[in-house]
Amino acid sequence: MKNTKQVIALASAAALSVSVLAGCGGAASSAVTSEAASTATAEATTSTGSDGTLVLSDTGFEGKFNPFFAASSADQHVIDLTFGALLGADRKGEMILNGIEGETREYNGTDYTYRGPADCVVTENADGTVDYDITLRDDITFSDGTPMTIDDVIFSLYVYLDPTYDGSATIYSTPIVGLEEYRNSMSTLSKLIAEAGEDNTDYTNFTEEQQKAFWDAVNDGGVKFAQEIVDTMLANGATDVASAAAGWGFDGLAADATAKDFFLAIGEQYDWSFSAMEAETAGSALSDLIPEDVYAYSTTGVAVGADVPSVAGIVKTGDYSMTLTTSELSTTMIYQLQMAVAPLSYYGDPSLYDYDNNSFGFPKGDLSGVRAKTSAPMGSGMYTFNKYSDGVVYLDANPTYFDGAPKIAHVNMKETQEADKVTGVQAGTIDIADPSYSLEVASQIADINGAEGNDGPVITTRLKDFRGYGYIALSAKNVNVGGDPSSEASKDLRKAIMTVIAAYRDEGIDSYYGDTASVINYPVSNTSWAAPSVTDDGYKIAYSTDVDGNDIYTSDMKSEDKYAAALQAALGYFEAAGYTVENGQVTAAPAGAKMEYQVNIGADGNGDHPSFQTLTNAAAALKTIGFTLTVNDMANASDLYASYQSGAAEGWVAAWQSTNDPDMYQLYHSKGSTNYYNIDDPDLDELIMAARQTTDQEARKAMYKEAMEIILDWGVELPVYQRSEATIFSTERVNIDTIAKDMTPYWTYMAELNTMELN
Repeated sequence: MKNTKQVIALASAAALSVSVLAGCGGAASSAVTSEAASTATAEATTSTGSDGTLVLSDTGFEGKFNPFFAASSADQHVIDLTFGALLGADRKGEMILNGIEGETREYNGTDYTYRGPADCVVTENADGTVDYDITLRDDITFSDGTPMTIDDVIFSLYVYLDPTYDGSATIYSTPIVGLEEYRNSMSTLSKLIAEAGEDNTDYTNFTEEQQKAFWDAVNDGGVKFAQEIVDTMLANGATDVASAAAGWGFDGLAADATAKDFFLAIGEQYDWSFSAMEAETAGSALSDLIPEDVYAYSTTGVAVGADVPSVAGIVKTGDYSMTLTTSELSTTMIYQLQMAVAPLSYYGDPSLYDYDNNSFGFPKGDLSGVRAKTSAPMGSGMYTFNKYSDGVVYLDANPTYFDGAPKIAHVNMKETQEADKVTGVQAGTIDIADPSYSLEVASQIADINGAEGNDGPVITTRLKDFRGYGYIALSAKNVNVGGDPSSEASKDLRKAIMTVIAAYRDEGIDSYYGDTASVINYPVSNTSWAAPSVTDDGYKIAYSTDVDGNDIYTSDMKSEDKYAAALQAALGYFEAAGYTVENGQVTAAPAGAKMEYQVNIGADGNGDHPSFQTLTNAAAALKTIGFTLTVNDMANASDLYASYQSGAAEGWVAAWQSTNDPDMYQLYHSKGSTNYYNIDDPDLDELIMAARQTTDQEARKAMYKEAMEIILDWGVELPVYQRSEATIFSTERVNIDTIAKDMTPYWTYMAELNTMELN
C-alpha cells in the first residue's frame, strides 16, 4: 500500500483527483505561449502590467517553495509561475525542441505556436550514444536582473544529479554518460552505516556515535514503521512478517523474519534514502519516527573510492550552449529536460562555480545551501514571489519575463477548501478555481448562472480530459483455470467476465457523470499521444467480440439486446474456458477455477463510485446464467489498496494517471513494480522494451496499440471512463476572451497567464 502508488492508483471517490509532480509545471507551462495570444504578448512586452489582482484557489501549501524539492501540488504551482523550464511541451504533451523560434502545431483544428527558452537537437550516434545539443536564449534574466546562462543550467543539473539529491525529479535515473561513476564515487552516511552492520568496528567513514544513533533509530522508529505495514497486511490475510512483506512487494524474507528485517529490506530497496522510504508508509511518516539528525544521514554525502568530480556526459560548449550525452537511447530523457532552471547566484555559491575545475556551485554531496532556500523562490517565470502569509501566496508580475510581462499585475494563490471553490467564485473572493467536477457541481454552477447554464454571467466553465482513467481489473494469478494464468482457458474465463461488465459501462458512467465523462476502450488516457483514435484502423470497443472473433454488437442494437448479446458471448467464453454450459446456464467450473469471484471497489461503503452501478448491473446479469460476481464495497480506501497490492484481490477497481511519456514498463511488464495484474507475457515484454528503443513517435504509438491489444486479450483490465476536469472563471472579473483556448492536462490556463486580462 505504497503512498506514491496510492496517489497514482486512486480508487475511492467520484472526484479521483490525483496530483503528480512532473518537473517544472509538467508541460513547462510557464515557458510557452499560443499563437492565438501572440499579438497580446507583443503588446504586453512594453507594459509592466495593468492594475489589478487575480485570485486563484489552491490546496494547502506546505511552504516548500524550492524548485528542486517542492513536494505538494500547491507548492509546485508556485514554482510553475515563478520559474521557467528548460524545455516545454504542447497540448498533447509532445516536446517542443525549437523553443527559441517557436514551433507551430495543430490541435483540435487550430494552429498554435509554442515558444520557450531553449532549442534542443537530438542526434543518435553510430556508437549508440545520443547527444542532446541544448542552446539557450541569450536574453533571459532571472527576476533579480541576473542574466540566465548555460552555467545556471549546468548548476541545476548537478543539483538534480547529486548523490544526496532526494527530491521528486528522477533525471538521475537516466543513462547520462559518466553519471553512474559520478554518483557511485560518493555514498550517503545512512547507506554506509547500514551496509557496515550493527556490529561494525571500523569507523573510517563515520564515528562510533553516528553508528549508535543510526541503529538506535532503526531499532525504535524503523521497527515501528515496518510493524505498521505488517499490522496492515495481517489484517488483510497475511500470516506472519515474511508473508506481509511479500504482499507488500518485498519477497525473499526468511520465514522467521522480524519487523526489523523488513525495515532493513525497505532501506536496501531505497539505497537508505529516508525520504524515498516514506513511500512505503502504512500510516506514520518515517520522519516522525526517527530523530531529525539521523534522518539527515541519508542526505549527508561521504566520498568513497576514487574521486569522480564531474559527469562526463555534461559538456559546456559556450556561454549559452551545452551538450548532454547518454550512453544509449532513452525515451524518457527528453521529458526530464522539462526541469526548472534555477539561478546559480541565488541557490548556489558563485564562488564555488568553476566549470573548468569541476566545481559546480556547491560542494558535491552537500545540498544544504540549496535546501535552505525554501521560503522565497526566485526564478525567471511570469511572476515573482512576494510573500506567503495566512494561507495566501502573493505574486507580482515579472516585467522582464522573456515572452512578455503579464498583463495582470498581481496574483494571489489562496488556500481553498473544496466546498468553497464554486461559492468563492460566486461571492467574488476567488477568480479562478478547479472544483472536483461532477453532475452535482455542474448543477450548482447552472443554478448560480440561471438559464445560461455552465457558461453564464457569474461563472464560465472550461472542461478538459483528466490525465488518467478509471478501470476494472482482474488478477491473472487469482482468476484462472488450473493454476496457469497465461493459458487460453484462463484468458477466456477473464474475458467472459469482462465482456459482461463492459456492456454496462455506458449506462453506469452516464448515470454518474452525465456528459462530463466518456467511456474509453484502451488502457491509456485519451489525453496521451499514444491513445488510439476512433478513426484509426483496427480501433475496437473493448471486449466486443466473441470467442470466435466475431463482433458481438450491431449498430442498431437497443440496450436490452446489447446486454443479451454480451451474456451469450460470455457463455461461449465460459465454455471455451472449460466450464460446463447447459441450456444457457453455467453449471460447473473446471479444475482450478470457481463459480464465484469477487471484485473490490472503494465506494465508501454506500455505492458512491463511478463504476459501482456498472459492476452491480453486470453481477446481476451474470447471476441469470448461474455465475456469481460479488461486488465488495470497501469503505476504507486503504483496505482496497492493500487488497490488490498484496496480491490477495481477485478483482478491483482503481484509476491510473498518465505522464507525458506513456511508457508501459511499470504497469504491464512482467518485472514492472506495479504489475498488480500479474501479466507475464514475453510478447508484451518485448513490445514494451522495443518502444523504449526508438524516438519515432509513430512507431512507438503502433507498438503501444499492439501492446494494449495483448493486455485486453489477457482479460485483466477493462478501461471504463475518462472523466473531465473543470476550471471555472469569474465571468464578471476575468476577460474570458483572453484565457487559453483548447486547454488540456498538459496545457492549462496557467500556460498563458501572462496574456490573460481582467475586466
